[in-house]
Amino acid sequence: MSFERKTVRRPGNVRSADRTGEMIRVDHAGEYGAVQIYKGQRAVFARLPEKARIAGQLKRMEADEQHHLDAFDKLLMERKVRPTALGPIWNVAGYGLGVVTALMGEKAAHACTEAVESVIEGHYDAQVEELEAAGETELAATFARFRDEETEHKDLAVGEGAKEAIGYPLLSAAIKAGCRLAIRVSEKV
Repeated sequence: MSFERKTVRRPGNVRSADRTGEMIRVDHAGEYGAVQIYKGQRAVFARLPEKARIAGQLKRMEADEQHHLDAFDKLLMERKVRPTALGPIWNVAGYGLGVVTALMGEKAAHACTEAVESVIEGHYDAQVEELEAAGETELAATFARFRDEETEHKDLAVGEGAKEAIGYPLLSAAIKAGCRLAIRVSEKV
C-alpha cells in the first residue's frame, strides 16, 4: 500500500498571477495619476518666477514618478497585464487636481502631495508584505524602493508646510478618499 503525500494549501499562501496583475495595474495607474498631478501643479507654478523653488521641487518629484511609471510600463508588458481602462479619467483628474491645488497656493499643493503619498505609502507597504509572503522578492524590493521615494515626497511636503494649508483637514481627507477609491477601482477596471 503506497501513501501519497499531499500538499496542503493554507489560506493566504496561495497567490495568483491575477493578484500580481492587479497590483501592477493599480500601481501603474497611480504613478500615471501622480505624474499628471505634478504636471498640473507645474503648469501653474512654472509661469511665476517667484515660485521657481516649488516648481523645481515638483519637477524633481515628477521625474521620480515618471521613473516609477516607466518601470510599471515595462512590468505591464513583461507580465502581460492590461492597464486600467480608466487612464483617460486619471489623466484629467490628476492634472485637474494638480492645477486646483496649485491655484490654492504652495501649501495646498504640498497638502495634495502629503495626502496622496500618505495613502500610497500604506498601499505599497501592504503590497510589499504580500509579495514577500508570496516569494516575489524582486518585485517586493522594487515596490519597497518606490514606497521609500514616495515617503520622501510626503516628508518634503510636510516640511514645506502641507499641514498649514487653509482647510487642510478637509482637503487632505477628500484627496485621501479619492486616492482610496481610485485604488479600488483601478485594481479591477
